[in-house]
Amino acid sequence: MTSSNNAKFSIGETVKHRHFDFRGVIYDVDFEFNNSEEWYQSIPKDVRPRKDQPFYHLLAESNEVTYEAYVSEQNLLLDKSKEPVKHPLIEEIFSGKKGSNYFKISN
Repeated sequence: MTSSNNAKFSIGETVKHRHFDFRGVIYDVDFEFNNSEEWYQSIPKDVRPRKDQPFYHLLAESNEVTYEAYVSEQNLLLDKSKEPVKHPLIEEIFSGKKGSNYFKISN
């Protein structure tokens, strides 16, 4: 199987989940599924994504709770709210924000 390395979203973009009520900032991308089978099987079958697509690591927030999430491309939408994501690790990973995108100062 070939993976085309065409991710729809990029690091620093603010996204929200298509089915669940949370949003976050992308800090890493896997061009195809790279998590445990146990994790994969724990997703309800009716919303379980295909493995042959990009998966994104998010600094996520939902109802005042922050965590890290691993989400398939098909389950993400761009979050255009421009509201900041209140995750404690954001300032460690990103150096600034412009519109709804976060960016890193490159060394």
